[in-house]
Formats: sequence, C-alpha cells, structure tokens
Amino acid sequence: MRPLRRDIAAVFVAKTVRTFSYGFLGIVLPLHLSDLGLGAVGVGAAVTLMLVGSAALTWAIRRPAERYGARAALVGLAGLSTLAALLLLIAREPWLVILAAMLGNVAVGTGETGPFLTVEQVVVARAVAAGQRTRMLSFYNLVGYAAAGLGAAIVGLAAPRVLFAIFLAVSLAQAVLYARLPGVAVTRTTSVAVGASSALIRRLAALFALDSFAGGFVLQSLVAYFLHERYGLSLETLGQIFFGAQLVTAASLLLAARAARRFGLLNTMVVSHLISNVFLIAIAAAPAAWAAVALLYARQLLSQMDVPTRQAYVMAVVEDHEREAAATITTLWRTVAQAVSPTVTGWVMASIALGAPFVLGGGLKIVYDVILWATFKDVKPRELT
Repeated sequence: MRPLRRDIAAVFVAKTVRTFSYGFLGIVLPLHLSDLGLGAVGVGAAVTLMLVGSAALTWAIRRPAERYGARAALVGLAGLSTLAALLLLIAREPWLVILAAMLGNVAVGTGETGPFLTVEQVVVARAVAAGQRTRMLSFYNLVGYAAAGLGAAIVGLAAPRVLFAIFLAVSLAQAVLYARLPGVAVTRTTSVAVGASSALIRRLAALFALDSFAGGFVLQSLVAYFLHERYGLSLETLGQIFFGAQLVTAASLLLAARAARRFGLLNTMVVSHLISNVFLIAIAAAPAAWAAVALLYARQLLSQMDVPTRQAYVMAVVEDHEREAAATITTLWRTVAQAVSPTVTGWVMASIALGAPFVLGGGLKIVYDVILWATFKDVKPRELT
C-alpha cells in the first residue's frame, strides 16, 4: 500500500501548487492581454486558443501515459509548463503570451481541465478502493479549488511578472513531485474507444461537450472581464472576489460524496448543477456589483458538486483497462467544446450585451442537465463509489 499512498500524496501536492498558479493566471492573463492592446473579441479569441492548446495536449498525452506510465507523462507536462513560464517572463507581444498559455495548459476557468486532470484522475481512481473513490476525488478537487482561491487572492499584491515567476517555480516543483511517482505503465490499449463501454463513453463525452461548450461562455477569465467592464472592479478586488468564490466551491465539495452516497452519483450531478444554472442566468440582470457577486457565490456553492461525482461515475461505469480512454475522450471533448465558445462570447459581449453570455451559457447547461438525466438514469455504476 505504500506506493499507493505515495501516488496520492504526490498528485495532491502537485494539484495544489498547480491550481494555486492557475488561480492568479486565470485573472491576470485576460487583463494583461487587454493592457497589451486586445479588446473583448481579441481576449475571447485568446481564451479559445488557450483551450485549443489544452485539448491538443490532452489528446497527445494518452499514449505516453499508457505506454510509459503516469510518471513520464506528468513530468513531461511539467516541463512544458516550465517552458511556458519562461516565455511569459520575456513576452512583450500578445501572441507570445497566448503561445505560452497554450504550452502551459493554463486554466482559464474556475475548474481545471486538460492533460494533468486526465492522467491524475486515473491515478487517484486506481489508488483507492471503489467505495472511497468519490470521497477521494472530492478531496482531490477540493484542494484544487482552495489553492486556486489562494492564488486569486494574491493577484493585487504583485505585478504580473512576479506572478509569472511564481508560475515558473510551481512548474519546477511539479516536475520534482511527479518524478517521485512509480515509473510503471498501467495499461495498454489499441484504439481510441476500446471495449464494450465505447458507445457509453462516446455518449458521455458528447453530453459533457455540451456542458463545456455552455461553460465556455462563463469561464473565470471572462467573468473577471465582465465584472471589470460593467462594474469597474479593480484587479485587487477581482482577486478577493475569486478567492472567496474558490473557497465557497471548495467547501461545497465536502458535501458531494455524502450527497452521492444518499442520492446517487447521477442525481447529485444533475440536481445541484441545474439549480446552480438558475443563479448563473440571474447574474446577467444583477443591478449592482454586490448582487452579481452574491449570485456568483450562490452558483459556485452548487455548480461544482458534479465534478467529483462525474469523475467517479465515469471511472465506475467502464472497465479498469478502459479508464485512460474514458478519461482522455471525455476530457478532450469537454476541452474542445469549451474552446469554441469564448470567441463567440467576445462577439456576444461586444455586439449584443455584456451580460448575454450568462443567459446563453446557463440556458444550454440546463438543457444538458435534462438530457443527461434522461439518457443515463438507468445506467448503473459497475462498482459502488
């Protein structure tokens, strides 16, 4: 059992330091790009490109993870993050900042997606007993949101270049942590969708893609831009707001495992997510900054309860040897779909209304919740989680 405990410790600490840096980068980068001359449409396109980079890395990392094991894959990703941090430190042009963010898989939302998550959730799923999986994934996500909140809190305390230097240190720390993982390949597969669960994986991926496409309208970077433009909130104030939002989100994850045990994984996913989207839509009509922030916090209290339950559900409805494929395909489709909407968001903000993306994103997310329930209400996990 000692190697499993070492796996969990290394992954959790790496998740903590990585999402700490994502907490400030997700706020700083869109405003930094704005200072370099990009408008709303340009910022939206930049966020799309960052997500395209994340999707490409997610697709590329599966085969190395299967062939060489999690350690090699994660150390390689940490190396790319180190290169990205160095580029951010020297960049003076918007395109170079965007390239760095793409290479470093910089998260632009309140939750993490991309290649690190793809590999780490499989490591966690294999390292614990089935009955503890949802609880452990809840804790995995909890430390991420809490660390991201702390990262957001320091935004107004340091210049962007200082924050980029912190990102460099974090990337190096990740490489050291991942090097401590056992260097053993966990599985081998021969096709992208393998085994009897391939059709199930594709259906899940398609629905998760719809949810992520909708979520792309309200990524943290774009919400920060909205609050800055509509209410004139400063960078320091935005940092404090998102610090609180991340802590609220982290606290909600403590309830996810308990709710899943009582109501089931799918019920917990759908009900909490649906209610949160009502609050999301209401942000568009908020008459003042305090009301918008209150609605944002109400949304965050519920919206991410589906994250560990979704991850546990995916890991539980497929065979063990299919987990890399399931994690890669569902994460990839989510990231690709999310990459489309930020560019549209920039246009919607500029051409229709600054708050329109909240209505559009929330409405589509409610459609996702209803379809997910109707499609998977009779599909039971292979294991109790």
